[in-house]
Amino acid sequence: MAQQTRPSALVDLRSDTVTKPTPEMRDAMRDAEVGDDVMGEDPTVQQLEAMAAERMGMEAGLFVASGTMANQVCVCTHTRRGQEMIIEENAHILHFEAGTIAAFAGVQPKPLPSVRGAMDPADVEAAIRPDNEHFPRTGLITVENTHNMEGGAAVPKENMAAVIDVGRRRGIPVHIDGARIFNAAIALGVSPGELVAGASSVAFCFSKGLGCPIGSVITGSREFIAEARRVRKMFGGGMRQAGVIAAPAIVALESMVDRLGQDHEHARILADALAELPGVTLDPADVQTNIIIFEFERDDMDAQQLVAGMRERGVLINPRPRIQPREAERIRVVTHSDVSREDIDHAVAAFRAVLAL
Repeated sequence: MAQQTRPSALVDLRSDTVTKPTPEMRDAMRDAEVGDDVMGEDPTVQQLEAMAAERMGMEAGLFVASGTMANQVCVCTHTRRGQEMIIEENAHILHFEAGTIAAFAGVQPKPLPSVRGAMDPADVEAAIRPDNEHFPRTGLITVENTHNMEGGAAVPKENMAAVIDVGRRRGIPVHIDGARIFNAAIALGVSPGELVAGASSVAFCFSKGLGCPIGSVITGSREFIAEARRVRKMFGGGMRQAGVIAAPAIVALESMVDRLGQDHEHARILADALAELPGVTLDPADVQTNIIIFEFERDDMDAQQLVAGMRERGVLINPRPRIQPREAERIRVVTHSDVSREDIDHAVAAFRAVLAL
């Protein structure tokens, strides 16, 4: 698919959620064959769910409104109230989903440290609670890939397999928050199905790197998806003629996955330039996919002033929220399908101008 052109003078690097639907997506939305999905009668949704399940090597899929809904439906389906879930300490489910693992699932997190999102499988196994009435039972293990707050790091296939094996041996389900799983697969040179093989469930987003206006999908066994469908209904997530939003997701699976490598290339170009700027601490070798997170520290400028200066020059960026005590100020920039190589060059020039180079 041809690179989209940006609709205004702004280069928006705040997130890959800001993309606009392609003309092909808009055409698909207009022409979608629809039915009542709650009644199991929307053929476009059914086609999308089958395609998504096939990509992940799973039996079935379930279309939902958002990545947060996808993760929380999975947590609620896998666990019982009062259980504990093992999770990486900077995970999206833990910090950026409004406390829903506590509010909706009634599950407490057991955070573990990692190396760029990859938890030590021995730590995961050691964190599983022994059978003792004083302890919550371990009900779920979760892995995030790519890892957002670790700068889009792709958790290696070998680490994924080892953590999944811990869950299999101990009889504990393993959920993959794969919001950007296609980015991870392309960065690692494997198929998504290989990367998540053996997992109990996988959720991924259409509204991030794949460029859709809305939507995520859950994949798993037929039995798991049947139960997840009931939980989705409890969340108010049953949608009627949802084919109009499933249709662009089909376009995305068919035409937006292979181009993700271009976003990764753009991120590496930008990272190489940023690493040379005063006040920026960044190792370009850490940039594997489409997310760059760098520390920013200068006596004459803080992160908010950098953000404001970049906006004046037509580039939108965001500070990364602090999620651990006493963190240094960080900036996150994200490349996506609406960002061209010309836009990257413009962003580099803007950073240099703001930082007086």
